[in-house]
Amino acid sequence: MRIALTGATGAVGRLVAAELADLRPLLLGRDPSRLTDLGGGVARFDYAQADASVLAGVDVLLLVSGAEAADRRDQHRRAVAAAAEAGVGHVVYTSFLGAAPDATFTLGRDHADTEAALRDSGCAWTFLRDGFYADLLPFFADDAGVLRGPAGDGRVSAVARADVAACASAVLRSPAPHAGVAYELTGPEALTLTEVAARAGAVLGRTLRFEDETVEQAYASRRAAYPDAPDWQLDAWVSTYTAIAEGSQARVSPDVERLTGHPARTLEQALRG
Repeated sequence: MRIALTGATGAVGRLVAAELADLRPLLLGRDPSRLTDLGGGVARFDYAQADASVLAGVDVLLLVSGAEAADRRDQHRRAVAAAAEAGVGHVVYTSFLGAAPDATFTLGRDHADTEAALRDSGCAWTFLRDGFYADLLPFFADDAGVLRGPAGDGRVSAVARADVAACASAVLRSPAPHAGVAYELTGPEALTLTEVAARAGAVLGRTLRFEDETVEQAYASRRAAYPDAPDWQLDAWVSTYTAIAEGSQARVSPDVERLTGHPARTLEQALRG
């Protein structure tokens, strides 16, 4: 079985590559010079100009969602089309918890579009719908240690990136039983951002606190800090918090343990690595 991993220089992709080193996966990225060959080769693969020939002979592909961009839907669709053209049998895609055409978190709509493309591609598929990353949430805080946004008392079941990688690795090692399945990858509990700030601060040795904002305040503060940010980016930043406020990120799923055999990491475990 020939496995290929996209995003192999990213946080999740690197972890998956390390876990699957014994299978000698083909590592793909926009800059092959940053990739370390594990025995299966390295190659350039850019979603914006996806080359189907790079995927020739690949049986299973990990499609890690690309960097946030105005044209990310088009980029993902090019990558899916390349996989289908190359005859890739199974695509494992890192999607998002609550992905839907009308998701409150605006980038969740991009993921729903990619899922739709994969369903129509002719490839077998598995969706790993991960929530917000537990090991990134505390770093949304500003220099004063304030994590602010219109999240209210909403809860988030944030997942460790290491758990996402472990789930991806488990599926890639034996993909057939997971064909046509969408897994929800979450942490073991749903926390308010006030709780996230207090618990993360204790681990990081830093005083962190959450400050609620109105939606209007959130847009204003981000426009002031990033005057050149496009509207789609502002929408994504603000809807991170409104998605938490509405409750769509509060679900706690058993799928991490189901796939890996170990409980999902807590916030503290995610931050300690």
